Amino acid sequence: MGVVAAGQPLEEIELPDITPTGTEVLVEVAHCGVCHTDVHFWEGELDTGGPQKVPIAAMGLQLPLVLGHEIIGRVAAMGPDAQGVAVGDLRIVYPWIGCGHCPACDAGRDDLCEAQAAIGVRARGGFGSHVLVPHPRYLVDPGDLDPAAAATLACSGLTTYSAISKLLPLQPDEPVVIIGAGGLGLTAVSILRALDHRNIVVVDIDDSRLAAARDAGAIATVNSSDQTDLVPRIREAAGGPVRNVIDFVNGAQTAPTAFALPARGGKVVMVGMFGGALHLPLMAVATRSLTLQGSFVGSLDNLHRLVELARSGKLKPIPLTIMPKARATDALAALRDGTMVGRAVLSA
Repeated sequence: MGVVAAGQPLEEIELPDITPTGTEVLVEVAHCGVCHTDVHFWEGELDTGGPQKVPIAAMGLQLPLVLGHEIIGRVAAMGPDAQGVAVGDLRIVYPWIGCGHCPACDAGRDDLCEAQAAIGVRARGGFGSHVLVPHPRYLVDPGDLDPAAAATLACSGLTTYSAISKLLPLQPDEPVVIIGAGGLGLTAVSILRALDHRNIVVVDIDDSRLAAARDAGAIATVNSSDQTDLVPRIREAAGGPVRNVIDFVNGAQTAPTAFALPARGGKVVMVGMFGGALHLPLMAVATRSLTLQGSFVGSLDNLHRLVELARSGKLKPIPLTIMPKARATDALAALRDGTMVGRAVLSA
């Protein structure tokens, strides 16, 4: 299924067959999670904080576009130099592929490569039948994990794990405030609980998502649809000063709250891509000794650590809605409209 016109229903499209060469591995997609980033590319433009949204064509992306970067599938074919996997192996695909020869890639940080060619963005993704992976090192063994849940580890899990790692080490009862109880926020609660963290407060505008956050292990939730005394209410729910905030929305509506929350020496990790801009009182950043840190996806090593955590049995799965690929448009629309609780996963 591919995007042929911005915001319009996805269509089945025919693309040339792929024959892997060298170290390449062809993976037949079994499941593919649907991410809010997919929604932005489906809509055809991104809010980068300027006066107008930026069309994806300005990023060099052309339609038709085969989205999908939360992929698990079976090895279908290999180039002659591919080693370490065999045809039929089930593997999670690390999609954030770098150029392979810059300092970031040499350090194992494909996610920071300036010339990244991510699967599902610049290379055909998991909404299609097959994806081409440049090297077996980007394939991670899920063990006996549920494949649909394992697929989501490649982005929502990875992005969340990477964001949380920027707050570590944490004392078990040190407050962590999670803004946004979508797929990422719920995954954050699950990962924090798996890391034996207890004091987790989740903020969202939707009561059903907040209920899911409590089910996942949040100690308290705050509905932010009423902005009255929001920051004091969140601090009260946390039981005291807050020094750790992760904003999984990161839009003009939530960023002021995220910035206002931390006590001196606190940190805000900014993850979401809802866009807009934040006006900062610069003196307050200095006098409060604040750290504002962006976090985008994560490294291959992060993914291996996350899968190991999941395989230990400590990571509680978030709610999943399994849908056939023919309903990819419905999944994207549900994410866009905020009616999806947890994560949507497309099945082959």
